[in-house]
Amino acid sequence: MGYAGFRNLQPAGRIRQLFGLGLAEVDAPDARSVLLGQICDFLMTHDLAITAENLARAHAIFAGANRRFASKVAEREAQGEPISQKWLDDVDRPEEPEQDTAEELHKLAEELERSIAQFGQSTTTAKKAATSYTTELAQHVATVGSMQPSDSVLASLAHIARAMLERTREVEEEMRRSEREATSLRRNLAKARREAGIDHLTGLPNRRSFEAEFIRERNEAMETLEPLCLALVDIDFFKRVNDTHGHETGDRVIRAVGQSLARISDRCHVARHGGEEFVLLFRGLAPGQVLEQLDGARERMATRRFVDRISGKPIGEVTISVGLTDVFKNG
Repeated sequence: MGYAGFRNLQPAGRIRQLFGLGLAEVDAPDARSVLLGQICDFLMTHDLAITAENLARAHAIFAGANRRFASKVAEREAQGEPISQKWLDDVDRPEEPEQDTAEELHKLAEELERSIAQFGQSTTTAKKAATSYTTELAQHVATVGSMQPSDSVLASLAHIARAMLERTREVEEEMRRSEREATSLRRNLAKARREAGIDHLTGLPNRRSFEAEFIRERNEAMETLEPLCLALVDIDFFKRVNDTHGHETGDRVIRAVGQSLARISDRCHVARHGGEEFVLLFRGLAPGQVLEQLDGARERMATRRFVDRISGKPIGEVTISVGLTDVFKNG
């Protein structure tokens, strides 16, 4: 089944723009013509001045040179919001880039993980040294204790040795406790990092997690010469569901769509892209095969009938729109 089998099929160019893929691999003259046309259309559509800076921005968007910027522009266009010169200037500030809070947390987690690993290694080394020292000291204490003290000096030495033994055993136990704490911290940090990559409404990976997965899959697919397809799915008229039945019902619809998409194939990586949008990555499948699987998911979703749990009123048919692009070829 071809593209015509999809309801409200999204243009693949938007998907490529969202993920900073730039132009598909076509002949050089055609690529130049397409790129020039996209730049001109963008500037004229949004009534932007033909300046060197705006031309450079448009080139970065459509050639895939600035993935973050392209994604912001694509999202604003999808929301139907105007792209004015002021908005463009505010968003594209290379001298003062916006610091991604999630990126800060990710870096902080990496630094913390390294510190915990070093602490754990130091603790383990110190515990081994303390254990060895305790064993040797215990032997010396036993030897001293078995002697018949001939004077007060020897008795004092025996007392000191026993005190040292008791203290080293305390230190050894503290080292064991620190080692257990380091292990627990590593587990908790690993759990926190996993949870940070999950969308808690649907249980699917979130956008940040997907972007990391996309880079990994793209690099591996390039090495193995496997096809790689990227799809964007959104729920049709979702605002109407929220406005009519409330956000709780809207959340239930989002979860249901996410669960349905997650069952498409074990060769498909599904994530919630944001709002009512989902993104899917298919590796090792040709575009035609991916189209069939997506169309099957679309048809199954259209047969479901949702009901508002509070009012009991039917929500009606929930449909999805799908867009697809081949990451390495023509979208």
